[in-house]
Amino acid sequence: MSTTITVIPGDGIGPDIIDATLKILDQAGCDFTYEFADAGLAALEKTGELLPQATLDAIARNKATLKGPLTTPVGEGFTSINVSLRKQFNLYANVRPVISFKGTKARYENIDIITVRENTEGMYSGLGQVVSDDGSEAQAMSKITRTGAERIVRFAYELAQREGRKKVTIVHKANILKSTSGLFLKVAREVAAQYPSIQTDEMIVDAVCMKLVMNPEQFDVIVTTNLFGDILSDLCAGLVGGLGMAPGANIGENSAIFEAVHGSAPDIAGQNLANPTSVILAAIQMLEYLGMQDKAKRILAAVTDVIASGDRTTRDLGGNGGTTDFTQAVIERL
Repeated sequence: MSTTITVIPGDGIGPDIIDATLKILDQAGCDFTYEFADAGLAALEKTGELLPQATLDAIARNKATLKGPLTTPVGEGFTSINVSLRKQFNLYANVRPVISFKGTKARYENIDIITVRENTEGMYSGLGQVVSDDGSEAQAMSKITRTGAERIVRFAYELAQREGRKKVTIVHKANILKSTSGLFLKVAREVAAQYPSIQTDEMIVDAVCMKLVMNPEQFDVIVTTNLFGDILSDLCAGLVGGLGMAPGANIGENSAIFEAVHGSAPDIAGQNLANPTSVILAAIQMLEYLGMQDKAKRILAAVTDVIASGDRTTRDLGGNGGTTDFTQAVIERL
């Protein structure tokens, strides 16, 4: 029976790279039915809303959503669409894997790190954001709950166990943020004790940044709060060649959204220049989530071989191929 997935092509290069990815999924025999929906600037132009109700309904209807990059207009009072989606569907776990691909211009060769970031609380909870009338002072509030901390840390350990990972690093700032980061660390220790077969490290966030730059091979799974996770997952992407090589998943109890984590790059939209790897890798995460591991492995092997051999790769990978050339190279290997 065919599985229906919601597809949000997105803005800028989104439609180009989403289209490429759907061709690859079809070639791999995934037999999906696609329900297309609009969000971001594309939706704003059509409906006057960044996130129309019809799109929310489509996400709610189907178990998985594949999403291109979206543009939230800056400084016009619009809330980030990604933040809105995470809240609306309680997508509490943000999962950002990075792996080294031979053939990229990355500085490291054997990186394989998953950052698991709490997606709904912390500094991004949006609470208590005030600016004084005279503009001289601003405040924002961070909120950590025992429930939120426990479920994200458990998610990380379950992921580690399922994927045969050896180590989880709990990242915090409890030495200074004794209340919020302190509670997160306390709960994380309680959860970690229930997984004796997995090595647990605790590390302060600034030390993690230094060690990721100096010796990133020591990390396996990282679990942390919202703000720290946002920063660290981008740092990790930099280790493997940038955001063009980094996918992201936002997972909740009932829904999951898989996305390219880079921006919409409107300057190269429609010019057949964009590297679709990020959203292809996000689709691989989606396949794993849907229990289609064999197809995920086949697509990953094809992408790995294309990049390693430099066959029709895009400019950011040192080649001179376009989006369609790169996609064709992957499809031929499938």
